[in-house]
Amino acid sequence: MNRIDRCFEELKKQNRKALITCTTAGDPDMDTTRQAVLELFQDGADIVELGVPFSDPIAEDLIIQKASLRSLKKGTTLDQIFEIIPAIRKECDKPIVLSMYLNTIFAYGKERFFEACSRLGIDGVIVPDMPFEEHDEIAEYADKYGVYSINILSPVSGKRVRKIAAASKGYLYCISSNQERVPNPREDQAFLDMCEMIRESSKVPFCMEYGALPIDYADTAAQCCDGIVIGSAIVDIMNRNVGQAQKKVEQYVLDIRKALDR
Repeated sequence: MNRIDRCFEELKKQNRKALITCTTAGDPDMDTTRQAVLELFQDGADIVELGVPFSDPIAEDLIIQKASLRSLKKGTTLDQIFEIIPAIRKECDKPIVLSMYLNTIFAYGKERFFEACSRLGIDGVIVPDMPFEEHDEIAEYADKYGVYSINILSPVSGKRVRKIAAASKGYLYCISSNQERVPNPREDQAFLDMCEMIRESSKVPFCMEYGALPIDYADTAAQCCDGIVIGSAIVDIMNRNVGQAQKKVEQYVLDIRKALDR
């Protein structure tokens, strides 16, 4: 069984919401990345999305874009990212997902890439620049090696929401209508409509992405979904608190986890 499936099964039994956290590989260096992944799990993350740096990360916000460019300037490669996974797996068996761009997979070689993911312990891949209609570009090898290609959707997906949800594996990565604020389930009709369509069509959990999330809003953010994804807030904390990043990130994640479990 894929670790993602096992994770959500356990959360369902415990009546808990998933906390998915993100960090950019190689920012500021690979050893820090390895430690950060382990610490995020220790602090309460259920899944960690590891961002693979790319030269033109058009689907990311400014914080992630800058982190990606910093990482590339340090010379971070996909092989270097793969090299830290065995060390992480010696200490942790929770789900790890790579967030990356399609050209990186093509350049590495599709079968070579997914074979490496399976062998090393990568459970899923999110490809933000790959439209759902083109998912066959990688589906053959993702399925062959048991690595989930995580689908992305948002309110602007319109009628495609049902189709995308029905074809999803692992979990759905959902983008809220306005990531600058937390959607209120009683007021944001687009958000409500999307959630209803997902519930009717999907056999997998869906998690809502927020670049940054005020701790007090965590439980509200998770009301209509199965979990939340926190990305740029953690990357920003790490970048702005050199020397104290571990403590600052730890407190933030612990507080989010506590709010979700209320």
